[in-house]
Amino acid sequence: MRFPKALSPRLQKQLLKRFGVYEKVMPVETTPSRWVPDHIEKPDYIRGKILNTRKTPEIKDNEQIQGMRNSCNVAANILGIIKPFILPGVTTDDIDELVHTLTLEAKAYPSPLHYNGFPKSVCTSVNNVAVHGIPDLRPLQNGDIVNVDITVFVNGYHGDCSKTFFVGDVDDRGLELVNITEDCLNQAIKICGPDVPFCDIGLRIHRIAKRNKLTVLPAFVGHGIGKYFHGPPEIYHTLNRYPGLMKPGMTFTIEPVLSHGSENTIMLDDGWTVVTEDGARTAQAEHTVLITENGAEILTK
Repeated sequence: MRFPKALSPRLQKQLLKRFGVYEKVMPVETTPSRWVPDHIEKPDYIRGKILNTRKTPEIKDNEQIQGMRNSCNVAANILGIIKPFILPGVTTDDIDELVHTLTLEAKAYPSPLHYNGFPKSVCTSVNNVAVHGIPDLRPLQNGDIVNVDITVFVNGYHGDCSKTFFVGDVDDRGLELVNITEDCLNQAIKICGPDVPFCDIGLRIHRIAKRNKLTVLPAFVGHGIGKYFHGPPEIYHTLNRYPGLMKPGMTFTIEPVLSHGSENTIMLDDGWTVVTEDGARTAQAEHTVLITENGAEILTK
């Protein structure tokens, strides 16, 4: 973290040890929403229909599962393609343009675009921005970490994944934060399977984070996904008592957000960008998973 001059050297040293070296960011100006051609199939919320009203987790049949495989494969491929593009000097608006273009080339719709008014085609959350960062014209700096959260709508189904990328040379605390967040995700997926309680995911992630002296931000949950962008079950990443058991055919996201600091966050005036109250960095990792007869399959791998 880069500090105001008013902070004493002793306090600066304490914060460096805890949080590491990075630049706190706030939103800056951006560009207009990008255009989607008429021939691209749009999700219900773009066509003015009511958002998902499911009350219970959906158990998908083989046709629905294949639809999920297709959409998740497109999302994962795009996330992989953009990795070498994320460099110092690139703006998050540049990332939005690339993701938007790749999505249209795949004959897909970028699910975040105009979802409840979100103005861009991808979420990009840099350093102390926890989630839902709106891509803008700030150039990425050497040492930043940036989460890119991609969801696409393909042939009637959404596929959702995210990854936190390193920008240039990241300090040890930043490397640790991202790597442990990914481990939390992977270890949580390993316990998934038929008749496993949904709440066990939060228990597993909580234990890993606590062991590594990191904080899971409780405000952000995973979700069921399919023809709908968000639906049941809700997947909590902290200790919880959410009811219900996993069943074969269910698809949902697991997407923990971890930080070196406190669990408190603030939503900014744009109604989307959420930052940490104490300015600490966060990292997030996300996959869409399918519960099978024998365990769980990562659809966005």
